[in-house]
Amino acid sequence: MADQETEMESMMALEVKDGDHAIRFCEGRSFGAHRSVAGELVFQTGMVGYPESITDPSYRGQILVVTFPLVGNYGVPSREERDAVLEDLPAHFEAAEIHIAGLIVATYAGETYSHHLATSSLGKWLKEQNVPAICGVDTRALTKRIRDQGSMLGRLLMQNGTEQVPDGVPAGAVTPNGTMTPAHPQTPLLPPPNMHAVSGKLEVNGTNGMNGLNGYFPQKKMKEVSTYEKIDWYNPNVRNLVADVSTSKPKIYSPSASNALKHPSGRPVRVVCVDVGLKYNQLRCLVTRGLEVEVVPWDYDFPKLAGKEYDGLFISNGPGDPAMMADTVKHIATAMEEARTPIFGICLGHQLLARAAGADTLKMKFGNRGHNIPCTNLLSGKCYITSQNHGFAVDADTLPKDWTELFVNANDHSNEGIRHVSRPYFSVQFHPESAPGPRDTEFLFDVFIKTIMNAIEDPKTLQQPVSFPGGDAMENSAKNPKLHPKRVLVLGSGGLSIGQAGEFDYSGSQCIKALKEDGIYTILINPNIATIQTSKGLADKVYFLPVNAEFVRKVIKHERPDAIYVTFGGQTALQVGIQLKDEFEELGVQVLGTPIDTIITTEDRELFARSMESIGAPCAKSKSASNVEEALAAVEEIGYPLIIRAAYALGGLGSGFAENKEELLDLCNKAFAASPQILIERSMKGWKEIEYEVVRDAHDNCITVCNMENFDPLGIHTGDSIVVAPSQTLSDEDYNMLRTTAVRVIRHLGVVGECNIQYALNPDSREYCIIEVNARLSRSSALASKATGYPLAFIAAKLGLNIPLNEIKNSVTKKTVACFEPSLDYVVVKIPRWDLKKFTRVSTLLGSSMKSVGEVMAIGRTFEEAIQKAIRSVDPSNLGFNETAALMSIDLDTELQTPSDQRMFALANAMHNGYSVDKIWQMTKIDKWFLHRLKGLSDFGIQMESLMQNYHVDNVPHNTFRRAKELGFSDRQLALFWASNEQHVRRARLEAGITPVVKQIDTVAAEFPAYTNYLYLTYNGAEHDVSFEDQGVMVLGSGVYRIGSSVEFDWCSVSAVRTLRANGHKTVMVNYNPETVSTDYDEADRLYFELLERSSGVILSMGGQTPNNISLPLYRSNVRIYGTSPEMIDTAENRYKFSRMLDRLGVDQPQWKELTSIEEAKAFCNKVKYPVLVRPSYVLSGAAMNTVYSQHDLAAYLAQAVEVSKECPVVITKYIENAKEIEMDAVARNGVMIGHFVSEHVENAGVHSGDATLILPPQDLDPETVRKIEDATRKIGDALNVTGPYNIQFIAKDNEIKVIECNVRASRSFPFVSKVMGLDLIEMATKAMTGIPVREYPPLNVPADYVGVKVPQFSFSRLSGADPVMGVEMASTGEVACFGRTKYEAYIKGLIATGFKLPKKNILLSIGSFKDKMELLPSIEKLHKMGYKLYATAGTADFLDEHGISAQFLEALHDSDQRQEYSLTHALANNLIDLYINLPSSNKFRRPASYMSKGYRTRRMAVDYQTPLVTNVKIAKILIEAISRNYDMNISKVDYMTFTDVSDASAMPLQIEPSHTLADLLKMSPFKGKSVVSVKGYSKDDLHLLFTVAAEMRLGVEREGCLDILKGRVLCLMFFEPSTRTSSSFDTAMKRLGGETVMINESHSSTRKGESLEDTIRTLDMYGDAIVLRHPDNDSADIAAKYADHPIINAGNGTREHPTQALLDLFTIREELGTVNGLTITFTGDLKYGRTVHSLCEILKHYNVTIQLVAPTALSLPTKVRSALEARGQLGTESDRLTPEIIAKTDVLYCTRVQKERFDDPESYETMKDELIVNAKTLRDAKKNMIVMHPLPRNEELHKEVDDDPRAAYFRQMRYGMFVRMALLALVMGP
Repeated sequence: MADQETEMESMMALEVKDGDHAIRFCEGRSFGAHRSVAGELVFQTGMVGYPESITDPSYRGQILVVTFPLVGNYGVPSREERDAVLEDLPAHFEAAEIHIAGLIVATYAGETYSHHLATSSLGKWLKEQNVPAICGVDTRALTKRIRDQGSMLGRLLMQNGTEQVPDGVPAGAVTPNGTMTPAHPQTPLLPPPNMHAVSGKLEVNGTNGMNGLNGYFPQKKMKEVSTYEKIDWYNPNVRNLVADVSTSKPKIYSPSASNALKHPSGRPVRVVCVDVGLKYNQLRCLVTRGLEVEVVPWDYDFPKLAGKEYDGLFISNGPGDPAMMADTVKHIATAMEEARTPIFGICLGHQLLARAAGADTLKMKFGNRGHNIPCTNLLSGKCYITSQNHGFAVDADTLPKDWTELFVNANDHSNEGIRHVSRPYFSVQFHPESAPGPRDTEFLFDVFIKTIMNAIEDPKTLQQPVSFPGGDAMENSAKNPKLHPKRVLVLGSGGLSIGQAGEFDYSGSQCIKALKEDGIYTILINPNIATIQTSKGLADKVYFLPVNAEFVRKVIKHERPDAIYVTFGGQTALQVGIQLKDEFEELGVQVLGTPIDTIITTEDRELFARSMESIGAPCAKSKSASNVEEALAAVEEIGYPLIIRAAYALGGLGSGFAENKEELLDLCNKAFAASPQILIERSMKGWKEIEYEVVRDAHDNCITVCNMENFDPLGIHTGDSIVVAPSQTLSDEDYNMLRTTAVRVIRHLGVVGECNIQYALNPDSREYCIIEVNARLSRSSALASKATGYPLAFIAAKLGLNIPLNEIKNSVTKKTVACFEPSLDYVVVKIPRWDLKKFTRVSTLLGSSMKSVGEVMAIGRTFEEAIQKAIRSVDPSNLGFNETAALMSIDLDTELQTPSDQRMFALANAMHNGYSVDKIWQMTKIDKWFLHRLKGLSDFGIQMESLMQNYHVDNVPHNTFRRAKELGFSDRQLALFWASNEQHVRRARLEAGITPVVKQIDTVAAEFPAYTNYLYLTYNGAEHDVSFEDQGVMVLGSGVYRIGSSVEFDWCSVSAVRTLRANGHKTVMVNYNPETVSTDYDEADRLYFELLERSSGVILSMGGQTPNNISLPLYRSNVRIYGTSPEMIDTAENRYKFSRMLDRLGVDQPQWKELTSIEEAKAFCNKVKYPVLVRPSYVLSGAAMNTVYSQHDLAAYLAQAVEVSKECPVVITKYIENAKEIEMDAVARNGVMIGHFVSEHVENAGVHSGDATLILPPQDLDPETVRKIEDATRKIGDALNVTGPYNIQFIAKDNEIKVIECNVRASRSFPFVSKVMGLDLIEMATKAMTGIPVREYPPLNVPADYVGVKVPQFSFSRLSGADPVMGVEMASTGEVACFGRTKYEAYIKGLIATGFKLPKKNILLSIGSFKDKMELLPSIEKLHKMGYKLYATAGTADFLDEHGISAQFLEALHDSDQRQEYSLTHALANNLIDLYINLPSSNKFRRPASYMSKGYRTRRMAVDYQTPLVTNVKIAKILIEAISRNYDMNISKVDYMTFTDVSDASAMPLQIEPSHTLADLLKMSPFKGKSVVSVKGYSKDDLHLLFTVAAEMRLGVEREGCLDILKGRVLCLMFFEPSTRTSSSFDTAMKRLGGETVMINESHSSTRKGESLEDTIRTLDMYGDAIVLRHPDNDSADIAAKYADHPIINAGNGTREHPTQALLDLFTIREELGTVNGLTITFTGDLKYGRTVHSLCEILKHYNVTIQLVAPTALSLPTKVRSALEARGQLGTESDRLTPEIIAKTDVLYCTRVQKERFDDPESYETMKDELIVNAKTLRDAKKNMIVMHPLPRNEELHKEVDDDPRAAYFRQMRYGMFVRMALLALVMGP
């Protein structure tokens, strides 16, 4: 063990040679052989294939840098296993030994590798072969250095000891440590000494070692540093490396008898292979094709010695400089003269052939080494992706006249191949045998063999050049000429739904950008008004119409486009393409991109399987069935377990797994409702799921842009899976086997553009099968584009115009071409976000049908870093991968075996509870590589907690801290482990010099310079890729899409960024959602998949609620926030503050109260009368809100929801029935409204505004109501001093309006109102916020008969079990909007756009309440008259019967003997019903999940059987009215928008109705002219007035800085005791009010001469208008008040009172927590002499509070004060120490100073002083939203680490103090 210990800890240094200097590049950890080595540094950008690369003889003498940061993941296969054909050669390698001199990687997987062939780790093999290796290097920084300076010499130096040096002496630079947490637990948690990060020319910019291992030391301390061996530089290129690697004697390899090629003479066909560093795979490629190969040494004189019995000459690859090999060149030249056989050379062989022909070779700057290098064949014009490894190249300019170039590098235009124009000689620079790398050019071996066979058959062919497949370049381009359509129609995807979300906004926008770049007029059909693609600046014309065959046909006839794209709008657009396929030709429209027949093949499971069979590509065993009988027959053949899928369904809709017949039948019934055909396949649950994104152009160039590995095994829909890109556990053989198949399949199908192929791969063998191909842009393509920086959709749109890939530039490097495969030097993790809590009774299990509503993507240099970032991005409350107690409802084993949306937490909890990786793998089949990484995180967390027994935050060992950050732990997580708070950890981290670096995503792993603004942050690096000069405006995006925050906010963010850029501002976009346009790197000047860069300021109001939630913390960290002040945002979000503000403005709101017991709740409900809205206080966006209709319901609901208590109060609001809800979207500047729109909801209030149907301009609002709403909005905007966007929701009933919600940010209706009215409110808001001039109320141009209606898009069919009703909880996933001449026409189009089918004949009615029955009766009569056949359930049928309407009765639930024609279930299951109107009666609060009403069951059936369902009476009415009007739905001018300028018309601003002004408030002052000596005399109304004025003062200071209220007044300040805060606070307050102050300092006053207090006061009374006095005598204030004519303000009299401090304390509590009532306030410290405590206890008599007292007995609260508390029933716990129980209950912790001089004996002071210390540990038990206060100054009792805690309010307390004192002075001294 000790041996392993030292091994693990041994360090290694990397030095590079720069001119004559040696530069210590970094230090890292050794994981190979323990020795030093020198050689040439080269880098290789391949992402797989390390075993092949390091055995490649071409790397001889070179130290290899691997750019992909994760190496060793799949271990190393057996060294003993022999090749099947070449028996004495190893099966898996390119040589019998490792040829590299050394290996440099960023992160090494250690012993926890994972692959079925692996027999050991990479490190073990390197040690066996004595090859050193180092990990923990910033390989990207090193690669950039090699790229810029050319290949350089390097050396790896082994550590040989340590020495002590004075701290602060640079010891070289270090990047992160590279390994996983050590594989054996005994390693102490102190990684090797790890100095500081490096920048530029590697000067050290670290700290001066502030944290030694035990706290702070005097500066001149010593530190231990590693010392290293010394060795000389070594340049391998000066020696003949070929001699080292070539074979020593000739050897013959024979093919197997079955395929051996025979010469006419009967001998085998033989090739002589000159071994100049032969890779075994070249040998395999020749021998497996039937050739006998004689391998000869490099200097073998084969023209002489090989005899005449060979038929071809092959020259292999190899290392070094071809110029050193004159002998070999001479022999080749001789062979060429003899002209007896064809010749083929590869790599070094190519260079030697060129030299033999008389050309020159040259050394390249840094060579080409990678697997993604594009080479163009000059004969055919085709471009191939090749694998390369060379540092020298042929100089094509020196080729003699008989030779010509064959291949050219498409990136750097260097030569890649030559051929003789009249002889069969050719060679290539790249490696057609691959291994590692793509196999696209392996056909060259077939070309060579064919040439040999032709020459044997007919020697005349030796006088002819080699013929290559692929045709002629001119002919090829003539076959597919570039298309030049004038007008192109693009189909969008409609409303966002589960399975089809924002990714199609992204891909459609990209497509339009690409078409516009080619000057094509673009028309878009997409009713999704919230998207970017439907905004101005993209398409020339946008139709807001349903994307279905009928409407698309109409638009085509109307617009007459030449061409159409159907692959950018998801499944919706594809379906339209398929339906219209036969009409396109006669409509004169050409389909661009992938042909429709190809799409049909990929969509129809049966056709697809047959097509794959024809090319031998394995598909899952499957059968299709059109009815249940066929399905059962198919099972006989395939066997269980099975997967059932519905054909033609997106996102796995209608699919599932069946283990037995019952499950099968159940699934069949549902699937047949969704689709006419189902597919039954063998289930491969537990196999790996791998995806490739493939791109092909019309010229058959084909590349795979990105491969992705699902973290979850097959069985979970890929949209619900965690996805990692690139794949982590595939070897080169696996990767390229699947890649080759992908290319073959795409070529066979004829895809043009982009498509996605999904595989299942058996983890225990190489068996695989194709699951499906999506011949369109998919959710994965959006992810792949963002993960690689390769703009797939943009390129796909170009390819549809037949532009070849190698003519499109890579937009990131600006130099290279788009025909390449990106190499990543980072890892990307995507995690889905589910919002299943929003639905009642939904199943949370994950399976083959997608349920997630959004996803996040995170980027890091290690898997751990990326996955922890991603976990945090999904939800701000997630800390990362660590144990999470609250989240597990079921036992771990079940959760692991049947995955649900809590999967990650289950893994973390299982690991924390000691489950082994093997056990978890057995249960989940998640690859062990991933599990080991997560286990490493889990273990590290546990070790961190135990580390704290010896350390605390300020002295955590530097390496441990650094390691934690490299593993992706956030400061907040570490605070949890280290019993501290986030800000303190952050400060300690910055002091330790641990900061992240910014890296670029450049698609080429740093091989070429990139001009990209596409960035991420990582702690696994040593230098930034960019500089930070431009200080842009930062816009925060919406983050993950979820219900309630979706593409609308992406539209707002992008709109804001575009406005800023148009006005010359630099911008920084921060978001982490791969589906969005805002994360498209050409949208902003800098794009981060993260949070935060130093910028000139931040715009928060565009990204929905997520950024708003961090506004206060950012503001308090001194970040500049553009727009409305975060303190005002808090006023709007805190219901108490907001409520008080509305009362002051005279704006009404529904009655509400926060209640802490069930009794109080009942009493309140009885007072306001039912129904009421109840919500537990700890939720967001109405989660778990409910409408309650009776006391019985209330009791039942509260019993099941939460126990109501002080800790968990509930808020109850009066629910106003039958009220109209109205939405107001406005923009203000400095509190003045400059633009607004009012829209109305169709549904009554009570349906969440996100689910409501919106109408604009409003059709049924009383002008008086609108005027009142505008007036209220104006007042609120003014009171909150809004600058920027805000949204208010009102309810109106009988012309009375009430405010129900106000969001000081952009709301989800902004895009809708902006587009309908043709005025971009976000553009106005952005200008207002950043000070760009903006016109108020610009003129609008709205046509006369013009209405826009926004209709919600639901995804209930995806959420099995969810109840499809609308309520106060938002349930829709997206929205569409259409236009019409009336609201009915617009509504019906909108409804169709959500996929709703209008009824043909049968309508079923089931109406709960009598009121609804009456309201709907006229509409039902209309249906009856129109000839619909009506069905109804019991009560409804009777009701209709009474009113003379005949309806057939259906019974909701079966009896076995029920007749079918009466069965509702039968009618729904057989699709006999065209529309189901089900209006539930309103007494249904959420019943326990076990209870299922008949109504719920029939509603759910309707959804499962795809029957259109309406559950809201207002919707039923508008729908029936719209149907009865029988619109022709022809295209009219209201359906589209062309983006031209708006015409001019003047707008009149409305008059404001004044509310109470500040002057009015001051006039009402009860304080005027009175002294403030004690807090005793004040009533609650007085306090209310004081605080209202204080809030006004704050607003005034914010707007104007100084108010002239007390101009000309003078305030005298007399302090007989020291004071910093009180004196300067009064001084400032007076000056801000426009007055003057006179400061008298006691030490310089006449008091020194014995003047009495009375005389001093009388003197000052002559000069000033009021006096502020502080004096040590308890009676001083009363005396002063007696002798002065002007008011006296007591600033502290002895130990008695400090009234203004008590007032400001109260104001602080109110501002921070919203209210004082219901709080628990804990006083701690010196309560006996603490006058602030005495005053505060007195004034708290007005409030319902509990007071806890914590003080030493000697310093307890005076009896008088205590008994007063007791008498009022306010006294809670008393104690002499702060216990966790006391802290847990506390809302306000009020600390005071414990002063040593107050104690009788020093010993009792010593024992007591630490008991009352408040530090970060104390606050671990505290609530999240409590506050800590302290009147200050402080000593030891309040630790300074608490200062960083956001709950620390004591510095803010002083600012509040100034406003209170301003208010007090104005009220006392005011005019």
